[in-house]
Parts: sequence; structure tokens; C-alpha cells
Amino acid sequence: MTTPTLDIALFWFRRDLRATDNAGLFHALKSARQVHCVFVFDREILDALAEKRDRRVEFIWESVGELDAALKKLGGGLIVRHAHAVEAIPQLALEIKADAVFTNEDYEPQAIARDLAVRDALMRCDIGFHTFKDTVIFEKDEVLTQVGGTYSVFTPYKNAWLKMLDDFQLKSYPVEKYRAHFAKPVSKDALMPLETLGFERTNLKALGIDAGESAARKLLTDFVKRIDDYKTARDFPAVKGVSYLSIHNRFGTISIRELARAAHAKSPGNAGAQTWLSELIWRDFYFQILYHHPHAAKSAFRPEYDAIVWPNDEALFSAWCEARTGYPIIDAAMRQINETGYMHNRLRMIVASFLTKDLLIDWRWGEQYFADNLNDFDLSANNGGWQWAASTGCDAQPYFRIFNPVTQSERFDPHGKFIRRYLPALKAVPDKFIHAPWMLPPLDQQACGVVIGRDYPAPVVDHATQRLAALALYGKIKGKP
Repeated sequence: MTTPTLDIALFWFRRDLRATDNAGLFHALKSARQVHCVFVFDREILDALAEKRDRRVEFIWESVGELDAALKKLGGGLIVRHAHAVEAIPQLALEIKADAVFTNEDYEPQAIARDLAVRDALMRCDIGFHTFKDTVIFEKDEVLTQVGGTYSVFTPYKNAWLKMLDDFQLKSYPVEKYRAHFAKPVSKDALMPLETLGFERTNLKALGIDAGESAARKLLTDFVKRIDDYKTARDFPAVKGVSYLSIHNRFGTISIRELARAAHAKSPGNAGAQTWLSELIWRDFYFQILYHHPHAAKSAFRPEYDAIVWPNDEALFSAWCEARTGYPIIDAAMRQINETGYMHNRLRMIVASFLTKDLLIDWRWGEQYFADNLNDFDLSANNGGWQWAASTGCDAQPYFRIFNPVTQSERFDPHGKFIRRYLPALKAVPDKFIHAPWMLPPLDQQACGVVIGRDYPAPVVDHATQRLAALALYGKIKGKP
């Protein structure tokens, strides 16, 4: 074993809420004789949340509790603070007389600014600050074009990513190897009640969403058994076809290396595993896009699209948010996110296309709504997905390719099973009309107990008309009549 070069170190957990296969924690334990661990409920983030029944905060809180228990089994424990991280981390490092602070890299603009401020404060106290790659397989400038540039098209990036992949990138970091270096917490700052943070319990448990590393590993075990069917099953929201690991990926309750190892091990000759690995590569792709193009966080990746003058009808936006558009697949998807904080990935594409190209509303409005409501909200992926749908981003869907919400519904929820789950008013509507119930003859509407305009909304817009309006809106930017 390597002889430690530091006496005392502080490891700062952020979006890596697990005690195993954690790169930064491993390096801290390897480098120091004693390592204290901390998690900060950052008030800069929490104080900005208007909704105090936030599933994400409860998920983090539950995961932190399990993390503390896991660290105690290893001989350590967790210091938990509710404060501004930029102040709390340097203060705690001084309290425990740390030689250095270790943490895992975060690539979002706000996080980068925070870490620079922490680094500067620590430097003034002659305390080191070390960050490590843990959230992604490849970061920043690791995957470059042959001329040293960054990729803005996914397929060449994916091909280069796969060529670079080897056992080193997927290696595990055996934290337990250095368990003797964990320090017992000297602080009395234990995990406080959720209510002390200013938040309330949600329906997280009722939804069957369990937090922590143990829950993530159970989901992975279950998904690997189903992965052969992933390529086709993933597109159907009424089918158990996806991994349901996105929230765990977001908060790092499972290592991205463990997920990639599972996918890579089964990928030879397995279309499902290959497709899932591609989804993990998309995640890396969006991280590096936002890192190299931070303007995309607030503006179009392709600046010419910032010239679009969106009509932004607030009544139409409210109808979209409140699942009152009259298009069942849209309304069912919006009910899903509003009631559970989750939305199936295929539905995310459909509702995003509908908002931007049927309702002609700025993609940033939808992006913010998802940011406020998704359990697995991740800035880079959310931004990338919305800009893809709005045709303003890198490797985006062409502006003239506009999803028809009815045909999308017919294709991906053919028997209306998903629609009926979230729109019980339509439960008696025959399959033939479930995707466009306004086409149901009036007498049949009466028989089904769903009169359009009374029991379920009529469509707020006509898709064919709005498609032409969208083409004209984008055409002005592209110089086409």
C-alpha cells in the first residue's frame, strides 16, 4: 500500500452519494492518514427552491442517511451541515486542521464557480484542493477530434469514445482497501431531520422510489436481467423497459463505472446492452458540450436560433403544464411528471417537440419546468434534450422534423395503456379513438362517459396548422419563405 503523504484530509461528498467505487474518496484515503467526510446541504441551492415538498431533497436526505451508515461500517462517519458550501468547507477544513480537501469534479457552470471560490479560500489558508473524475467515464478534453477540437455531433463522439474505452477507464476504486484511514467524526453535526432543512415529506415512498446505494444496486440487478429487450422496449412508456436508474445516476448513489461495466460486459452481440451503453455515452457527450460551451446553459447552442421570436402564449403554456392540451399522450406525460417527478424518455421528446413546434413556446420555458419538476434533473442532459427537440442544439433534430403527437401516440402507446393510467377520464374510450378522442362521434362520447370539452379538453391547437406555423417561424431564421 502507498504510504500517505498527508496527515489529515477532508472529503466532500456532492453528487457521489456512495461509499464504494468512489474515485475522490479513494484518493483521499490513499493520500492521508486520517480522512474526515462531509456533506453540505447547500443553502445556495436549497434556499432557491420554492416548493418545500421536493422529492429530490428527500431523496438526497435519505441517501445521505444510508451513506452515513455505510461510512460507519467502514470505521468513519459523516459530518452533515446545512450552510453555504463556499463558506462551510473552508471553515470545516480549518476546524479539523486538514492539509487538503478532496472531492469529485462537477462540470456545471454554477458548480465550477463554487469550486473556484472554495479553492481560493483554501489557498489563502495554505490548504490544498484536489478534484477527481468520477461522474463520467471521459471528461473535458479526453475525447477530441483528430485535429484536437471538441465534438458537437454525437456519432463521431461515440465512435471515438468507444475506441478509447479500456479496462482502465472502467476500473473500480476499492475504498475499503484504505478503511483504516477513516477518521471518526469530531463534529457533532449529524444528519438533521428533513424538517430542519425547511422541507416536508413527499410521496417518494408511495411511488416506490427508494434512495441510496442499496436501492440503486437492486435496480441494476433487475435491469441487467431485462437488458436484452432494452433496444425496443425502452420506447414504450407502458412497458417496464428502462432501467429507472436516472435519479441514482444524477446523485451518484451508484458509480457510472459500474453501470458502464455492466453494459460493456454484455454488449458484444447484445443490441439491448449496446443501446444502453450508447445512452450512457450521450450523458458524457452532454457533459462535455456544456463544459466547453457554457453559453448553451442559457442560450441556443447554435446562436442563430436565438433570433427566433417565440409567440409564447401563456395560456397555451399553462395548458401544457397542467395537462390540458387535449392531446392524450401529451397530457398523460405531463400528469406523470406532475404526480411522480418522472417522465419516460420517449415522452420527454414528444412533449418537448409539442411545446416548441405545436405551441410555439420558447424551449427555455419547458426546460425550466422540467428543471423544477424532474427527480433526475441534470442541467447538461436536460439542456441537451430540450435543445435537441427545439432544433437549436448540437446534433439536434432538423427544424422541419416535427413530431405528430397523434401518430407518436399510436406508435408508442398503441393500446392506450399508458394514457388510461394517467387519464382515467378516457378509460372507456376505444383504442381506435384513444389517441384523438375528439374524433369520437358525439353519441359515442356520451356512451363512453367522456364528452370532449366537458370531461376532457378539446385540442388547444390544430397540429397541421401549427406545423406550418413552426416551419414559417424557423424558416425566417434559415432564410426560407
